[in-house]
Amino acid sequence: MLKSTTALALGLVLASAAMAADYDKGASDDEIKFGTIVPLSGPASAYGSTGTCIAAYFDMVNDRGGINGRTVTVSVQDDGYNPAKMLEQARRLVEREGVLFIAGNIGTPTNSAIHRYMNQRKVPHLFLTTGASKWDDPESYPWTMPFIPSYAAEGRIYARYIKETMPDSMIGILYQNDDFGRDYLDAFVAELSDESMVAAAVSYDTSTATIESQMSTLKDSGADVFFNIASPKFAAQAIRRAGEIGWDTTQFLVSVANAKSAVLEPAGLAYATGIISTQYLKEPTNPAYAEDADVAAWKEFQSTYFPKGSDGNWWDWSCYATAYTIEHILTQAGDVLTHENLMKLASNLEEFEAPMLLPGIAITTSPEDFAPIEAMSLMKFDGENWALFGDVIAVD
Repeated sequence: MLKSTTALALGLVLASAAMAADYDKGASDDEIKFGTIVPLSGPASAYGSTGTCIAAYFDMVNDRGGINGRTVTVSVQDDGYNPAKMLEQARRLVEREGVLFIAGNIGTPTNSAIHRYMNQRKVPHLFLTTGASKWDDPESYPWTMPFIPSYAAEGRIYARYIKETMPDSMIGILYQNDDFGRDYLDAFVAELSDESMVAAAVSYDTSTATIESQMSTLKDSGADVFFNIASPKFAAQAIRRAGEIGWDTTQFLVSVANAKSAVLEPAGLAYATGIISTQYLKEPTNPAYAEDADVAAWKEFQSTYFPKGSDGNWWDWSCYATAYTIEHILTQAGDVLTHENLMKLASNLEEFEAPMLLPGIAITTSPEDFAPIEAMSLMKFDGENWALFGDVIAVD
């Protein structure tokens, strides 16, 4: 009987050990390694703080004991907003550093450069800070998932609002000449259902120095509405230039460039007053959230671990929500830290309430729908703060 009991106990220990060792490269009994690739340099360097934020968040997690007893190591790499560099850095992380997954990357053209690679390698490419509609394609790309709302859906929200509130307007559009810009543009124009409302649409390349000539073209078109589809550096230039040349319009600004400190302040708050944009997050600078628990937790994290973070840059608190969601999935994974299990968990979130999301907005995914956040609210800049108006709008 003693031998039988001993054998049973040994069998349970061995079975437990086998289960605990269910890891893919990048995970062990002591550590979880993942990477993030952001533009720490180059034309979109304003976004680079997201990588610093994610790394800082897991410094906080590690100080609290890690995840299921494991230290989380985050490797932050710079791609300079260059697609070729993004591919180089992804290969570095996957093949040389051996990370378990890559998460929180910035940029549509850059992530496009590694879209096929990550899926061929079957390494999770998670919670991207880009709203291109292509990321929500679980059938063709089952290892890639976005985090922020879709650019196309946001573009449709603006078009609907313009049609309902200013149907006789003429629209001038500035857009970035890549997948990011065209995703917004195509959906916006399609939703208008009347291309004659577009007085002019002009593009710019991220390698250009200024967009002064484009803004002159748009003003000369006679447009009385300006749709600014630009990344932060160029969005700020466009807002300032519109004011300098006296182009008095109703302005719409894409959400990825509506940061107060990185865009509106450099452009000039007087020029930015009245701009309409969208949001899915609580604004830490908004007096309405002075007593909000999420904002209080963000401010505590910021002051202790992320002092360079800004209350005026939405991506600095969006990445806080992203990192929280990554932590949740890793915690739920327990000792099964495999590529397949991470994607299973990421694609089965139901009404998950990440911090900083607006009331009425939660994260929901399924194996057939990889878009986590599908609601936003319109807001207007009053010269000091953004003010939400209307109801939360479900996007599709």
